Amino acid sequence: MEAKNDYQNVDQHLVKRILEGDRHAYPELIGNTQALVAQIVYRMIPHPPDRADIAQDIYLKAYKNLSGFRFQSKLSTWIGQISFNTCMHYRDKKRLVLVQNGEEEQDEYHLEKLALSANDIWESPTAQQLDAKQLSQLLDEEINSLSPLQQTILNLYHIQELSLQEICDITAMNDSTIRSHLFRARKQLRQQLTNKYKRDEL
Repeated sequence: MEAKNDYQNVDQHLVKRILEGDRHAYPELIGNTQALVAQIVYRMIPHPPDRADIAQDIYLKAYKNLSGFRFQSKLSTWIGQISFNTCMHYRDKKRLVLVQNGEEEQDEYHLEKLALSANDIWESPTAQQLDAKQLSQLLDEEINSLSPLQQTILNLYHIQELSLQEICDITAMNDSTIRSHLFRARKQLRQQLTNKYKRDEL
């Protein structure tokens, strides 16, 4: 409860400064959340020229609606919600596919066995034979082959280090769906890394 009060106090103070016209406050909000927004926009929007416009639209929406923010979540989570919804609206207008075939299926056995740790990627035989730089380069390449939704969820969890609840709040998906996407994304990455490493050794 103390941790929640801590971030609420910080968020409330920042919002108060913005609404009172402190010209340094909104750039501070952008600085605090731009990495989160960038991760979502980069993974959800396939056309680079559109990304800057969408990021600008996200912060414009946030500014216009800031007086209605009720501090029921972190301010950054709320910005994440706006980011995800804005990107979804863009993809809907462009009629872009968000998930690959089969990704919406739930596998209860897999969900029960899922361990929420990055170790299920890094402990593979392939990963153990690569140095950190090689593994990072391979991961960057292979993550781009995942669906936009899986890329987004994987990055929110492992790069932004958000909790499952925060990702649920941002995406409006339930816990089991997020867990399933994480499991499937990691499984696909493990397989792709293993296949590529074996192919390169031939």
